[in-house]
Amino acid sequence: METESEPYVRLATLRQLHQVVAELNTARSLADTLQTVADGIVNGLGYELACVNLVRPDGDLVVAAFAGNSSAEALITGRVGSRDAWERRLAMGEAWGALRFISYTEGWVLDDDDVPQWYTEGPEPRFEDEWHPSDRLFAPMYATGAAGGELLGVISVDRPRNGRRPGAWGREALQMYAFQAAIAISNARLRANMQRALVRLEREQQALRASEESFRQAFEYAPSGMAIAEMGGDQHGRILRTNDALCRLLGRPASAMRRYSFSDLVHPEDIGTLLRTSAEGGRAELRLARRDGTYVWVSLRNSVVADAADGPRFLLTHVEDIEERKRRELQLAHRASHDSLTGLPNSAELRARLSARLCRRPHAGQPSAVDSLDAAYEHGFDFGPAAHRADDGFDHHVHTVAPEGGENDVDDGTKGLAVLFCDLDGFKSINDRFGHHTGDAVLIEVARRLTHGVRDGDTVARLGGDEFVVLADGLGRADAQDLAVRLRNAIIPPIRVDGRAVRVGASFGIGWAHCGMSADEVLHSADQRMYVEKRSRAKQHRRAG
Repeated sequence: METESEPYVRLATLRQLHQVVAELNTARSLADTLQTVADGIVNGLGYELACVNLVRPDGDLVVAAFAGNSSAEALITGRVGSRDAWERRLAMGEAWGALRFISYTEGWVLDDDDVPQWYTEGPEPRFEDEWHPSDRLFAPMYATGAAGGELLGVISVDRPRNGRRPGAWGREALQMYAFQAAIAISNARLRANMQRALVRLEREQQALRASEESFRQAFEYAPSGMAIAEMGGDQHGRILRTNDALCRLLGRPASAMRRYSFSDLVHPEDIGTLLRTSAEGGRAELRLARRDGTYVWVSLRNSVVADAADGPRFLLTHVEDIEERKRRELQLAHRASHDSLTGLPNSAELRARLSARLCRRPHAGQPSAVDSLDAAYEHGFDFGPAAHRADDGFDHHVHTVAPEGGENDVDDGTKGLAVLFCDLDGFKSINDRFGHHTGDAVLIEVARRLTHGVRDGDTVARLGGDEFVVLADGLGRADAQDLAVRLRNAIIPPIRVDGRAVRVGASFGIGWAHCGMSADEVLHSADQRMYVEKRSRAKQHRRAG
């Protein structure tokens, strides 16, 4: 049971943790950051000893910082332990969340490995959670903050000041600190790499002034777009310099480019992506405006060029034209949603478009969404202002309705979403007599005629085989009948294939979509009407014969 003093201890620890984490971000160099990590454990988390083991480029871990004991620091700082030995320790340790604890009763098997360590003998613990001098507690640090990321290093701690193994709160505090330490080390390493790069550049400039000309040529004559933009201040993002490749890509002269920032050129839908990329110095795929008003897809990569003393100064931006790749992606998406023979939307795309118009509005006899909301409020539930704004449970949704009356009734003037199910008559005999090549040509021509016979915005889809579906919104019953007649008349004329004229007929069934129906229910309704029409015409044909 928690004692009365424990909440105050937690609060004090939390304040100390907040302070030492804040100090992590004040270090100017990687070495300072590593030492600050070690000092923070001793000063803020209640341990007498702390060691930061950093992963080297070759994978082994070096003791990069130590705090709490100058003798031990002089003994082990700079020593290296193999990656295999460290992996063995982390694998055998008891999992305390992301931490790993190895009890003195098991840790003796590690006494002779090559990991730099300090330990002393001691008596058996007098109580269950007493810390033994040979107990080991490790806090791994990962690049992404999670165990699945790249291992940056391991924090080792020893000798809790209270003499006890850390409880749940102490473990959580150490785990949170290791997470923040990993971020601070990653940032310090990035800053150090950038600073080293700048130092090398300065030395090269001092030794050879021609390096500026070399950079200028690399920048100006790069095959892909390059730009330098300001970072920070009132002119943040303003383009300072561009190369010829970027000017050609956007169709703008260099003098004009200097009047813009990338936020002026980006597509409105991509402005959020650009802002996130600029802040993080990362990469993104977005659209930039050409001079003619069109947009081009680009891959934009930012490098934050920083000054060792003053921090970020400007962005070096690489702009690569990915229009062709984006076009291929759109083509692949088109192939997935369209019939490969006719180019019409396929069955899946037809159902998706139809479903997008239909909400789950209750059928007759079911309570409305408003009634359901009122009942929920009576029982204490609240779904927020969006539910109150929706007059039928669907905010800003325009319900799809169907004209009233039967097939032969007078048109009541209601406009709805008509679904015309078309089945070709006589197509099977063409396939059987002349082969699939002729059959495919007939389907392609029928698709063309149907497409030309509808309005812009209507959908003509191939459901499969010789079945087609037309979605036409805003029609009354008479309009839908007229459309079916026009489309049937468009299909009937002969189709020439390889010098041969063939004919197909068409049977149409007209269904109506309305909210509360599924896409399959709507298609089934139109299909059934088509078969009723086909049987009726077959009877008329037999009587006429």
